[in-house]
Amino acid sequence: MKKMISLFAAATVISAGASFAADKISVGATAVPHAEILEFIKPTLAKQGVELDIKVFTDYVQPNVQVAEKKLDANFFQHQPYLTEFNKGKGTSLVSVAGVHVEPFGAYSSKVKKLAELKEGATVAIPNDATNGGRALLLLDKAGVITLKDKKNILATSKDIVANPKKLKFKELEAATLPRILNQVDLALINTNYALEAKLNPSKDALAIEGKESPYVNILVTRSDNKDSVAVKKLAAALKSPEVKKFITTKYQGAIVPAF
Repeated sequence: MKKMISLFAAATVISAGASFAADKISVGATAVPHAEILEFIKPTLAKQGVELDIKVFTDYVQPNVQVAEKKLDANFFQHQPYLTEFNKGKGTSLVSVAGVHVEPFGAYSSKVKKLAELKEGATVAIPNDATNGGRALLLLDKAGVITLKDKKNILATSKDIVANPKKLKFKELEAATLPRILNQVDLALINTNYALEAKLNPSKDALAIEGKESPYVNILVTRSDNKDSVAVKKLAAALKSPEVKKFITTKYQGAIVPAF
């Protein structure tokens, strides 16, 4: 009888231990601000039984590839227009789970202090992916530097420029490399996460910058078969908490804007 009671007690302990085992979720992110925001909520998730494993990437392709291949559970680095084009181009079906923040896109230069100072034939570097390249051109159009055929075309390319008074030369490069070649070109259009990594202050250093009304909200992304998992739901809720809103507002001082 005593032996049976001991076995029952042991089984109860094992069962209880299993019920409190943490759910694990691996998330790919670019270093700033995405990984920083994830690190901020890591302790909160741990208290809720979710172990967050953050994998930092320096590019915009592998985080999606690895989620699609189930090497990662989710990622946090991109906006919806980029995801839509990625799914279309790669044949993937990744989905957005939550919109978290906006990173106003900016134009930077180490050679001029105003866009009006750009000389004829100046070289302008823009991201080489379709959505961010179009985003860069739309910003330059809004700033009056060029004129696009369609001011609402988020996939605009240099072929869609109908007026280029200064005969600017456009160079398309991988987004992550743009801060590093800033001193080699006259102007570079840089995503805010890479600008911050390069110690650029978007609110002070950008010669032109998107307003808070930007539609490019950065999103938490996963696979459709994973979007309703407990861990993903807890992660999404934590990313849209009042604490995260305060963290973003305080830490980034307007360079990044909460979208909730």
